[in-house]
Amino acid sequence: MKQIRYYTSFTDDFEESADQQYQLPENYQWIRTDLWSKFLSGLIYGMAVIFGGAYCKFILHMKVRGRKNLKGMKSGFFIYGNHTQPVGDVFIPALGVLPKRIFTVVSTANYGIPVIGKLLPYLGALPIEQSLHGLKELNQAIERRINRNHPIVIYPEAHVWAYYTGIRPFPESSFKFPVKLNKPAFAMTVTYQKSKIWKRPQMEVFLDGPFYAEGATTKEKVKNLHEKVYRIMLTRSQNSNVDYIEYHEKPLSAWMETENAKNDRKSQNFR
Repeated sequence: MKQIRYYTSFTDDFEESADQQYQLPENYQWIRTDLWSKFLSGLIYGMAVIFGGAYCKFILHMKVRGRKNLKGMKSGFFIYGNHTQPVGDVFIPALGVLPKRIFTVVSTANYGIPVIGKLLPYLGALPIEQSLHGLKELNQAIERRINRNHPIVIYPEAHVWAYYTGIRPFPESSFKFPVKLNKPAFAMTVTYQKSKIWKRPQMEVFLDGPFYAEGATTKEKVKNLHEKVYRIMLTRSQNSNVDYIEYHEKPLSAWMETENAKNDRKSQNFR
């Protein structure tokens, strides 16, 4: 039977880590420059690309369209993608832009995942930290990586909805980075087609761009770049022709029942 998931908002979480409330240690290093860390980073990233190549080919049945759009891109750039694979989204952009090495903005909750969380710093993860110090460090890390000609990957939808075939609304805030640093942006749209052979659908990834911000003010440029990327992702998403997992908005009555049940459980815990 086809799996059906119900949501109350586009920010609902269907994939949660073992420690969803994980907090970075105060001495966390966004950029590691010592030789041992560099060695481990190169080794682990290389192994991840090899594993990811097999995973994306044999499990996700992935094809990438639009690699030609990356030709001639000698400077760093930003990639914005729809967030539809709990595991695959680690590898899809890395394989799409080879031989360039990516760095990805991630939620700190991912660091709570056993084993994988420990490897994230070596895989190029740039964690989002809400403190002023953390945001400053994140901005500096992004600027350093982009100025060294590395692609920066951002999933503006923030939450993983596995095999979702639409494009969820996402805020303009993440588009401040390419505007501030005067760098282009690419859209990476993952779509799903029905397979004649496999139970899982085939994945087709579209790389579109480069897109440059236009406008008289920073606010106008951010809005303009957001619209360009969102519009092309909506267009590309029309290539999906199968819903491996269906997503339906939960009726208000059902949502209220769920909330009431939660409140009942909480009240019982305090008795």
